[in-house]
Amino acid sequence: MNASFSPARIPKPLAWLCLLACFSVLNETIFNVSLPDIAADFGITPAAANWINTGFILTFAIGTSVYGKLSDIYGARKLLLFGLLLYGAGSCIGALLHASYPAVLLARLTQGAGVSAVPALLMTVVARYVAPEHQGKAFGIIGSAVACGEGLGPVIGGLTTGYLHWHLLFLIPLATLLTIPFFLRTLPAEPPSKTKMDVVGAFLLSAGVVFFTVFTTVYGWMYLAAAALIFGGFILRIRYASQPFIEPTLLRNRPFASGVVAGSILLGAVAGYVSMVPYLMKAIHHMPTSLIGIGILFPGTASVILFGMAGGVLSDKRGTRLTMIAGLGLIAAGFGIVSFWADRTPWLITGATILAFGGLSFVKTVISVTVASALSPEQSGSGMGLLNLACFLGEGIGVAMVGGLLTGRSLSFPLLPTVTDASAFLYSNLALVLIAAALFGGVLYGWVRR
Repeated sequence: MNASFSPARIPKPLAWLCLLACFSVLNETIFNVSLPDIAADFGITPAAANWINTGFILTFAIGTSVYGKLSDIYGARKLLLFGLLLYGAGSCIGALLHASYPAVLLARLTQGAGVSAVPALLMTVVARYVAPEHQGKAFGIIGSAVACGEGLGPVIGGLTTGYLHWHLLFLIPLATLLTIPFFLRTLPAEPPSKTKMDVVGAFLLSAGVVFFTVFTTVYGWMYLAAAALIFGGFILRIRYASQPFIEPTLLRNRPFASGVVAGSILLGAVAGYVSMVPYLMKAIHHMPTSLIGIGILFPGTASVILFGMAGGVLSDKRGTRLTMIAGLGLIAAGFGIVSFWADRTPWLITGATILAFGGLSFVKTVISVTVASALSPEQSGSGMGLLNLACFLGEGIGVAMVGGLLTGRSLSFPLLPTVTDASAFLYSNLALVLIAAALFGGVLYGWVRR
């Protein structure tokens, strides 16, 4: 039965799910600022250290799509219980075995696979406990919880790593286990469905993504060849499977498919930039981890709330084209500041990060509207799910690619006359690469609009 809704009375299931939504995003960003410290502790390259975040994002992205399919078969209650227990298991592995890099990586993979159950249940809980006329407000509250997690992640990560130790970050998600008794009592058991899960298709997609992401890190051509073969097998699978993991009609919808690709490229470019910033601030400005989280990354993540509202208003009043141009301009300006003045005052990087996150808010709004408009009503659920999957995967690949470029140092040469510190050449040139990637995504979007 739908519950009444007002700012003074938020349904308890929604409040608990907001907490979980906050933690799911928090755990994506909480390790960002700690990656240079993790690399130093284990004596590993930035490419390897960035897999601490890349691994979480990849399993989170794939898991979100898989849980969405499984929820139709097993119901929300069982999946949420399984996901939270898996999330807690990953946290325990990381906290107890933090002296081993493989164990830490396994812990992050497990965390991502577990907490990805939460986004799959948002629609279910809102539909069940919130009246239709108030569901927009409910999703607004959930969006605020997600933005809160994005903002708090770098702050908590920086303070914990700077004053204690980064392995304690694994203990924070254990608080989500306190919600299990409530959900077991609140969510009813659901009878199993006759819908089947395309396990082979899910495995092929996951394996192809992993091999391609490894290629972007180490640039071994055999990984690219393996990814191409696996993706070929995945395409054949979804063409002939009776209930494919992804409907092939979506991939034949050119405006939709191109919009999804553009969104994943743009989000990947910003995610790569965010993963680069802690290394830049450590190497060039010798800034402590705690200050990087509070002074450099937090203002950017916090600005998402303001820019998100502004992007929605601008899109409604002036259209998606102008909003996309504004978003691309902000992203390019942010990356450009880093490229031209990477070795100047560190507070310029704060301003650059605010611009990059602000532009990202605009871009996400436009991509969502554009992709949704290319879908028929019966395709909207699976289509938007595929958009989320592609964007998360784009973020993971962007983080991995930046880690590989930082490790290879092939971009460490003088190019722009405004950069005089030799140690800043790598970061300045990498910012130019990210500008090129963002502009390519924007051009692709423009082609879709035409």
